[in-house]
Formats: sequence, C-alpha cells, structure tokens
Amino acid sequence: MALSEQEVLAGLADIVAEETGLDTGDVQLEKSFTDDLDIDSLSMMTIVTLAEEKFDVRIPDEEVKNLVTVGDAVSYITTAQA
Repeated sequence: MALSEQEVLAGLADIVAEETGLDTGDVQLEKSFTDDLDIDSLSMMTIVTLAEEKFDVRIPDEEVKNLVTVGDAVSYITTAQA
C-alpha cells in the first residue's frame, strides 16, 4: 500500500532528524536539503539509503542529484512506490 505524501514527509523528517539532529518540524516540502537544512553529500547519501529501506523504493545515484528539496524527495518516493 502506497503511503500518502504526508506519511512520506513524516517518515523522511524522522530520517533527517535522526541523521542530522534537526527538529522534524524543520523538514518541510519547500526546504532545500543543502541550503536550508545544511545537509552535506555524505549525510544525503545516508538519508537516501535509510529512505530506500524505510519506504522500500530504489533511488538511483543519478536521481539523487535531482532531489534538491524535501518536496522533490517526497514526490520521488511517492511515485516510486506506485
């Protein structure tokens, strides 16, 4: 059963909070991973790996560079689940 965008956002916020120590409330759709949340490439790869496991999706390395904002990641995961 595919999760809603809100459920994916909540799950992704948990992952980001666990990896970076940020508050889950800071992880919002319009936020940029690098500019707003200050996530470096190493942390991003960890977040991607954890998201793949949590949501049972595959995010190819070449797609990761397209996931600029939290909303990009939520959309990708939501679509990939279908």
